[in-house]
Amino acid sequence: MRYLLPLLLILSGVLTLLPGCEPKEDLFTTDSSAKLEFSADTVLFDTVFAQVGTVTKRLWVYNRNSRAVKVEQISLANPAVSDYSIIVNGDAGPAANNVEIRGKDSLLVLVRAKLGPGSAQPAEGKPFLVVDQLRFKTNGNDQAVQLVAYGQNAYFHTGALACGEVWRGDKPHVLPSSVLVPAGCVLTIEAGARVYAHAGAAIIVKGTLQVNPTLAPTGEQKPTDRDIVRFSGDRRESFYDEVPGQWAGIQFDSVSSRNNIIRYAEIKNASFGLLVYNPGNQQPRPKVTVENTIVKNISGAGLSFAGGGQSFDGAGVLSIAGEFTLTNCLFTNCGEYAILGLAGGTFNLNFCTIANYTPQFRRETESVRINNASLLKRVPGPLLTRVTIRNSIIWGSIPDELLFENGNGYADLTIRNSVLRTQAYKTAFAGSTEGNLLNVDPKFKRPADRFGDKFDYNLDTLSAVSNTARPLTTATDLLNRPRDPATPDPGAYERKNR
Repeated sequence: MRYLLPLLLILSGVLTLLPGCEPKEDLFTTDSSAKLEFSADTVLFDTVFAQVGTVTKRLWVYNRNSRAVKVEQISLANPAVSDYSIIVNGDAGPAANNVEIRGKDSLLVLVRAKLGPGSAQPAEGKPFLVVDQLRFKTNGNDQAVQLVAYGQNAYFHTGALACGEVWRGDKPHVLPSSVLVPAGCVLTIEAGARVYAHAGAAIIVKGTLQVNPTLAPTGEQKPTDRDIVRFSGDRRESFYDEVPGQWAGIQFDSVSSRNNIIRYAEIKNASFGLLVYNPGNQQPRPKVTVENTIVKNISGAGLSFAGGGQSFDGAGVLSIAGEFTLTNCLFTNCGEYAILGLAGGTFNLNFCTIANYTPQFRRETESVRINNASLLKRVPGPLLTRVTIRNSIIWGSIPDELLFENGNGYADLTIRNSVLRTQAYKTAFAGSTEGNLLNVDPKFKRPADRFGDKFDYNLDTLSAVSNTARPLTTATDLLNRPRDPATPDPGAYERKNR
């Protein structure tokens, strides 16, 4: 006990030397040379649609001095008309006053952009520049960080659309929530249109969807061609360019959707690309014709539809008792399935490439899975599933890219002159009359397993599968290049410089 009192006296003396929880006034520097430093001199936002907010950007503010500083004010330069908002120390507003930053410490400022109706109006939907400054006043210094966003006006669609509506390509079309094409109505999406859907939004078609119905390109098309109709999520920051599952996809109703056609389109970054939901196998089945279209970056495990408690994996094409005709189409980076057919249906694939590499995640499911079993007990009789695959490539990163369940109940199962990666069907489709090549690497120029998003699924000049297809009425490939009239290439692309 005799040592306890001296020990307490020593400890009390040490505690008096430690700084308190809040900086004391005499610990603040008022020297004008004590300037702040920033993690960036410009906070840059990619294209922002008017009336749609951006992700939150972070700006770090550093005090490199040994003593604390008091920032008299952090504010937007034009708070009354600014398209930006900030959050400092958890408080949102146009300004924050008397913000303390300890010596050798930092402060996080969060910045968002939202371009309201009063923003500058660009001509013909061209991007426009929205700028402001985030100003910091400290010890007589007035420092600024630039805020820059590329804004763009757009058409906004919600709820039920008008009959006969036409979406043109002059400005982007943004879906803050799902839209409905009513029964008996037609939605036409013309060449060059860009459709951006918010998280969870879908295009629900009870009537008819016509995408690029009249486009007749002349000459070879490039992947960046302006005439292609593009569907994707509405996050425009570069980080989201190739991220799957950002929106819900295009859904066709089981009762009234008819005569749907999608041509020269790109559907990406969705939970599913195209869905027919017809669990009751109602007749006639909804029909969708897809031509010269790319479906990529698809993933949506555990999707639920129609409030029925049924959940399904994501797929480029998810057909529940529907009918799909696919010609000159490419499917890639589909995290669960490229084509998933449940409860029967009809699938007709001509000159398609399924190159299902998924560099962003591990996939253990076949690229193509067809199931002939009913989803509902009340559906009577056989489902009469029909599958015809001709002049196509079904390939990917796992040994078995095909699965046909309840195969004995199919009305037709024909695969000819195609390239298949399969162990389960090494003999089933290997006959000379079918003309298929099993487990022969097609040798794509740049598959995604090695090149990530910079893929190219044209056949390499040394490809052993080139010239193994058989002529059909399809005279051109996905890029509108002429096919060899006698011995075309399988898949969506006809090899150039033959």
